[in-house]
Amino acid sequence: MPREIIILECTEAKAEGKPTSRYVTTRNKKSLRTPGRLEKVKFNHFLKRRTLHRELR
Repeated sequence: MPREIIILECTEAKAEGKPTSRYVTTRNKKSLRTPGRLEKVKFNHFLKRRTLHRELR
């Protein structure tokens, strides 16, 4: 199955006006499990804690 490269960006740091952390990952283009934007909890090195990261489009 084809996969697409996506970028995950921190939502909490963006709201606080601090530098945002970004992660690059892949996802299945035809997946029915995640039809919308992908959200994962990842570590933000600027805030030094785990935060919600959302897919950029």
